[in-house]
Amino acid sequence: MEQLWSPWRMQYILGKDEGGCVFCDAFQVDPSEDREYLILHRGDSCGVIMNLYPYNNGHLLVIPYAHQKTLEGLPSEALTEILIVMNKSLAVLRAAMNAEGFNVGLNLGKVAGAGINEHVHMHVVPRWSGDTNFITTLSATRCIPESLRASYDRLRSAWDETT
Repeated sequence: MEQLWSPWRMQYILGKDEGGCVFCDAFQVDPSEDREYLILHRGDSCGVIMNLYPYNNGHLLVIPYAHQKTLEGLPSEALTEILIVMNKSLAVLRAAMNAEGFNVGLNLGKVAGAGINEHVHMHVVPRWSGDTNFITTLSATRCIPESLRASYDRLRSAWDETT
């Protein structure tokens, strides 16, 4: 029998809920710690963080700074910036990872699949031909072929170079 190892998941499984918001807390850290927190971009109203538990390599989250459950609670400046930053995320993922397509969306509410229900965020998931294979189909398991920090370094560099 083959083994699939994902030791980084244990931190999530055993982690204690501190009661705060993981997104709000991340953007409170000093920008010198952005790599540690996987923060790719800090804008005026929103930022971009790599998903710590990605569906695919390069899975990004566009997150407004305002702690709101729904889009309706966000100011118009944040709504505009979210789409602009999402668009740049697509360009960065194309440039850095040769993404062939994307799944982009929001899960609004627990019943809609929101894992972090209390803070609205947009998922940007790059896709490639053949990225769903027998392991995904038979075992409901995704293979992520690159470490998060290696992907971060590549995406961070592309973020600065992409206009």
